[in-house]
Amino acid sequence: MRPHRFPVPWTQIALYAALLAAGTLLLQWLDYQRLVRSHASVVYEALLATGFLALGVWLGVRLLARRPPGEQGEGNPQAVAALGISPRELEVLQQIAAGHSNKEIAARLHVSPNTVKTHVARLLEKLEARRRTDALRRARELGLVP
Repeated sequence: MRPHRFPVPWTQIALYAALLAAGTLLLQWLDYQRLVRSHASVVYEALLATGFLALGVWLGVRLLARRPPGEQGEGNPQAVAALGISPRELEVLQQIAAGHSNKEIAARLHVSPNTVKTHVARLLEKLEARRRTDALRRARELGLVP
């Protein structure tokens, strides 16, 4: 003969579980309230420190993040116009500032190395420089490249 089992409706089990959860939450809330009241200055300092940390991270990301090459702007538009530097020559100048060789610049800009040499020669002439390093120094003085 089978032992007799009393059927327990699922609604009673769910209600009992919900009451236990609510009681646990209430006890945790009361414990939290006691903690906050007994250590209020520590809680305020922690909240203040967290706020300053978040502000510092946000400012750091906004101010110190490097911009993508297309977003950097023209540098000094007045000097670019006064010297007659074309947009493509400015791109070559930025690549020179990044330390790339003529072959690397040609590959990055999808032009031939001879075209890059021509742009470099025109840049040297416009910036009144004899070498790439002189041109780069002059471009930095004028604010054309960072």
